[in-house]
Formats: sequence, C-alpha cells, structure tokens
Amino acid sequence: MKIKDIMSENVVVIQDTEQVAYARNLMLKNGFSRIVVVNQDGDPVGIVTERDITHKLSGKGPAWRRRPIDKIAVRRVMNDGLITVAPGLNSQDAVELMLKNDIGSLPVVDQGELIGIITKTDLMKVYENKFTGKWKISDLMSSDVVTVNENHAISHVINIMEENKIGRLVVIRDNEPVGILTSENISFAQVEDPGTGVNMEKIYFIRPVEGEGKRNIRMISMLTAGDIMTNHLVKLKSGDDASEAAKLMLQKEISGIPVVEGDELVGIITKTDIIKGIQ
Repeated sequence: MKIKDIMSENVVVIQDTEQVAYARNLMLKNGFSRIVVVNQDGDPVGIVTERDITHKLSGKGPAWRRRPIDKIAVRRVMNDGLITVAPGLNSQDAVELMLKNDIGSLPVVDQGELIGIITKTDLMKVYENKFTGKWKISDLMSSDVVTVNENHAISHVINIMEENKIGRLVVIRDNEPVGILTSENISFAQVEDPGTGVNMEKIYFIRPVEGEGKRNIRMISMLTAGDIMTNHLVKLKSGDDASEAAKLMLQKEISGIPVVEGDELVGIITKTDIIKGIQ
C-alpha cells in the first residue's frame, strides 16, 4: 500500500519562532502528540512532540530551560534532524524508517512541498485491516517491561524515562498492572487541589541552590505516579491476536497495552511492536 493512500493530508504546523506554550495549547486543543515545525517560508524544518516538551525542559542544562514556556521558542525543543518520506513509497518503507530512527511520524514531502504526514497510528490501521490472524501478541510484544510503583515520585518517574529513553511506563502494585504513565501525563498533569477542589496544573522546576554552584529539582507538589497515571487500564493476553491490540489502541486512542497472564504482568505491546508485523 502506498504512503499517499494512508497518510493524513491535514497537517498542523507551527513556525519555529512560536513559543512552546502555543505548541502545548495546540496539542491539548486538538489531541495531537506531535506538530510539524516550519520556517518562515513554510518549509518543514523539524518536529516537536509531547516527549520533547517533557524531556528537554527537565533536568540540568542551560538557563533558557528555566524560563516560562511562553518565553521559550519551539526551535529550542524541536527535533531538527527531520526525516521525510515520498508519497510514492510503500507502507513497509515508512515502517523501516520509523524503526531505524526511533520516531513515530514522517512528514510526507513531494518536490519540496509538505503534503501530509504518516504516523504509527496510520500504519496501525493498515495492520488491523490487512494482517488479522498473522501474528499473536506473544509474537510481537516486548517481555522486558519498564515499571514503576504507584507511590514513586514523579521526579523518579522522569529519571526512569530519561535513562531508558522511553515515553511510557506501566504502573504496578504487587506486580499487577494498575495504570499507564506517559510523557503526556507528566507534561500536562492536572490534579485536584485538595483545598479548593479545582483542577490545576502541576509542574516541576529547577531552582538554583543558594550559595552553591549547582541546582536541585524542587517539586511544586509531591505528585506520585498514582496521582496522574491513566488508571482505566486495558489488558490483553499473550495468546490474543495482535490485530485485537491494534483495534483497541485505535478505539481507545492509546499507544500501549499491558499483557497479562492471570493478573501478573508478562509484557507490553505497543504501536511500535504492532507495526513490526507489517511485512
């Protein structure tokens, strides 16, 4: 199947001079996880994702990271090594590029013009329609699952994500999966203020330590994984058809599903795992 037949033609873009706050609001308003970045001539020059906002504005680093997000240009957090794809290539070509470069989307460019974007979600639709019965979940899933306890602090969760270069963790209680925690949960965490009952955004920031030449992370509130995880958990068994995983991910708009035997966690299947089955 050709990329031009499965790509999304409606591409939301943002100029590289716009602020991170604007990119964040576009994501929240439209339910996007990534936005293509263009220069003043409209040429694609990068892409910014939820994961970029989480990881590139955390931890130690230059002073600009500690500015309010309405004072930070998108070009500072975007991925500027942009990889594009031609509309006449096949879906397998898109899979290979995504897996090789560890990315989740490819802007589609025809003779220098941005005409669309193809994502793992688009490829999941191909899998659901064309590959039912080909693979079981056990054939494609990852058995090595990175987990955190529901009582782990968000600072620990962020460190685990950065160390493993991932954007998703399974939250467990006594080795039973009870939730999923993603970069989006952390970037745009909303919890209820215990005093007022009003939802408010919780973030973390870095403040210089007085009298020292280093910086420490200070939490505005001691959020834990259990506070902001997605707890309406979908689970599957290793013997289920992988197309069922693709179907559920598309229906629920999620990117990964824990795999269990009984109540015990034995693996996870993600969009990346599913598209590996497109051959």
